Amino acid sequence: MIDKIPVSFMIKTVKDEEDSIHKFGIIIFKTIDKNFRLSMNQSLPIKDKSESGKSIKIASFRKNVRRTEPHKHNSYFEIIYLSKGKGFHTIDSQQYPVTPPVVFIVRKEQVHNWELFSEPDGYVLILKKSFADISLDKELKNLLIQVSAFSYILLQEKKMIEHLFEMLVQEYNDDLNINSPVIEGLLKALLGKMLQLAKPVQPPKKKASNICLEFREILSQDKALKNSVAHYAWLLKTTPQNLNSVCRKTVSQSAAEMLSEFIISEAKRLLLYTDMTVAEISLSLDFKDNSHFVKYFKRHTGHTPNYFRTAV
Repeated sequence: MIDKIPVSFMIKTVKDEEDSIHKFGIIIFKTIDKNFRLSMNQSLPIKDKSESGKSIKIASFRKNVRRTEPHKHNSYFEIIYLSKGKGFHTIDSQQYPVTPPVVFIVRKEQVHNWELFSEPDGYVLILKKSFADISLDKELKNLLIQVSAFSYILLQEKKMIEHLFEMLVQEYNDDLNINSPVIEGLLKALLGKMLQLAKPVQPPKKKASNICLEFREILSQDKALKNSVAHYAWLLKTTPQNLNSVCRKTVSQSAAEMLSEFIISEAKRLLLYTDMTVAEISLSLDFKDNSHFVKYFKRHTGHTPNYFRTAV
């Protein structure tokens, strides 16, 4: 005759099995995640949707876009307007809902990717630095600076925005002179209307002085950031004290705080999208000592680099 198995033993056995399954699931998830990270290249993929020899491109948003891998752009500024579509757009690990009518701004140093659940509709406007350099319209340049302070702009209405995009596409297709007064005029009207109709998620920064704008431009273009305000002050032919002072007055941030934002953003990109070790990232961001980078990262984010990499 078989003895009865105590109920408490049966409960313990079931619980042990559940714990084992849970642990096994965690192990599999971590293994998949680790293999995914190890399969990535040291450098992020860089896409180039611009047209050779042209400093601007205006086109319809591709309707077949659903999911894209995180990537950077080949040194251009992108404005995306969506009148239809649902899903999410992630820019530098910050996820934004796609709630048309909406405008997304992706700067050339940023990493982004799409996850759309329905067919999108809208326009994409690509601008290279050379477009602004050639233009003699100071107001157009100021509008570009104001718009670039945003990542995500909800619009109150879309009729005028779509009309301006339609005219820009028509003019772009017909006009061989990319920097024609008509294209610049329409672009200026579009940017101004976006700001006028905006319900921004984040407040725009105050208009910056030339030296502060130059500082930000250098940081966005610098492929090897230097963890030194003095280095950038030297490039701008000023002193670290003056650069800090000017930046505080114009954007309510010191030069050191602006630099730290770029360093931390780049560190996050490298932690999330490459298989570089913390030591390699530390070296690439001009930290002479790995422990200094870990403390620096934790001071600005509240977490160690390794924790951020596994938790996000």
